[in-house]
Amino acid sequence: MTDSKLLEKQAMEVLKETSRTFFIPIKLLHKPLRLTVGSAYLCMRAIDEIEDDEKLSNDIKEQLLMETAQLLKEPFDSKAYNALLEPYAAGLPEVTLRLGDWIEVCPAEIRAKVLAATSEMAQGMAKWSRKNWSVHTEADLDDYTYYVAGLVGVMLSDIWNWHDGTKTDRDQAIAFGRGLQAVNILRNKDEDMAERGVGFFPDGWGRQEMFAYAEKNLDMAELYIADIGNRNIRHFCKIPLSLARRTLKALKRGEEKMSRREVEEAVEEVLHEQ
Repeated sequence: MTDSKLLEKQAMEVLKETSRTFFIPIKLLHKPLRLTVGSAYLCMRAIDEIEDDEKLSNDIKEQLLMETAQLLKEPFDSKAYNALLEPYAAGLPEVTLRLGDWIEVCPAEIRAKVLAATSEMAQGMAKWSRKNWSVHTEADLDDYTYYVAGLVGVMLSDIWNWHDGTKTDRDQAIAFGRGLQAVNILRNKDEDMAERGVGFFPDGWGRQEMFAYAEKNLDMAELYIADIGNRNIRHFCKIPLSLARRTLKALKRGEEKMSRREVEEAVEEVLHEQ
């Protein structure tokens, strides 16, 4: 096995270990989209793990994220990145430590777009680390969910356009990521407060308001997907959307998450659509 093939294989293995929502649809993508989306996801997950780390102080998170954002704006220097993380490397996951590998796996023709979106995400996460994730208004929530998830939609749209010229609406692409994130916020509300001491519900909001926010963005995500003619890409997008819809229903029933059987049913339902 060549070094590049080995790296590609390792990328998919790490992806499976780190992603619950996206591994299934990524695995179903045809080449070269599978590797492209997989490597792009790993790049964003690498910095997301810094933001989520419970052991790092907010000041350290801000520093690491801002310096990583700057490295991503230039020809990426893996040695400089490794030196940046070295004091904290023992506590960071493999997906974060190997950011340089995920960048190398990403096809050169789309790499600049992936790095630009990841850099913007890192800057936004740094800002919210500095603010201690204090969400007070719906505008705050929109800003936070744009950086941590809406940019995923933007990046994916850039990949679709590169792959076969597929064009999508930017606001709807952002809503696609934002809606999925809103479902995560609802699902992880108690955990976020217990483990990180943060909450993402705007002042005065309860579950009903957050349900409405999630559903509004998921409705826009439906419009986003409707513009996609490529069946393989459309299925990729519809699987996490279907899982999000079903998770909302489960949460409304008072259940914490979907059963494994419900997940499998959702995937099969999407794959058998025309």
